[in-house]
Amino acid sequence: MPLAYSIVVPTHDRREILPEVLDALEAQEGATFEIVLVDDGSSDGTRELLAGRRFRVPARVLTQENLGPARARNAGVRAASGKRVAFLGDDTVPVPGWLAVHHRAWSERGGEEGVAVLGYTAWHPRMRRTPFLDYINEHGLQFGYALISDPEDVPFNFFYTSNISLSRALLLAEPFHEGFPYPAWEDIELAYRLRRRGLRIVYEPRARVHHDHPTDLDRFGRRQERAGYSAVVFHRLHPELGPFLGLGPKGPPPVPSSRRQRSLEALVRALQPLRLATPRLWQAVLRYHYIRGLRRAWAEAGEAKGDTR
Repeated sequence: MPLAYSIVVPTHDRREILPEVLDALEAQEGATFEIVLVDDGSSDGTRELLAGRRFRVPARVLTQENLGPARARNAGVRAASGKRVAFLGDDTVPVPGWLAVHHRAWSERGGEEGVAVLGYTAWHPRMRRTPFLDYINEHGLQFGYALISDPEDVPFNFFYTSNISLSRALLLAEPFHEGFPYPAWEDIELAYRLRRRGLRIVYEPRARVHHDHPTDLDRFGRRQERAGYSAVVFHRLHPELGPFLGLGPKGPPPVPSSRRQRSLEALVRALQPLRLATPRLWQAVLRYHYIRGLRRAWAEAGEAKGDTR
């Protein structure tokens, strides 16, 4: 009998947390499964770690150059043998019963193949939670779980590959686009195409994983600049999504004043010890970085076309 799930985990330089992820996966029950790991050009000893590991469940390990998570996931899907694929991040640790909850969510909907089951990605308990971390996890900058109004019909932009399961046949028919230079938007672009093929995303928060990925405003600002850059790649594929991606008919908006940006960032740092929630301030600071990424990619695309305007 074929396996019910292939759990695909692309990994890059996460040697410290990856064993915890794998230990938690091997302890899962409730459905038959295999683990498919794709080492995306790690340089921190991950390859040696995986080569020496004795897995307690069926597992296969693939290696590639550092080509990014889209190519890594596609390679994992092609190598998988399960009827469904569950994607995890290499720093998201599933709680006991995680896979059983995914499987039960499928069973409750009659095993419908046009469904994707989205689980909940929480911060790891060992991380020091802050109002900023809670904000980016719940309100749409990294994840947006608090914004989900109908758990039986979730919009395409909530397709988070840190914790989601769907039909392998769908992924073979519509693989991840491999033209995204950073790990940003490539999962949402796939979901947009799948949605047009009739995919319905349902949200099951009991399928919980713990995300061990410390960040702060500075690091997240760099992440937002990369997201802005990747948004232009997304736009070239689907220009109808310009307003959704922050692009107008003439391209990106102007970059806000750098002087104002320095003042806002100084204010954020001054307020951090007070552990205050200042979402409008955070949005303003992060918008600056996103627009910078938009404009960098837009300018490079213009140069590639010989457009010197």
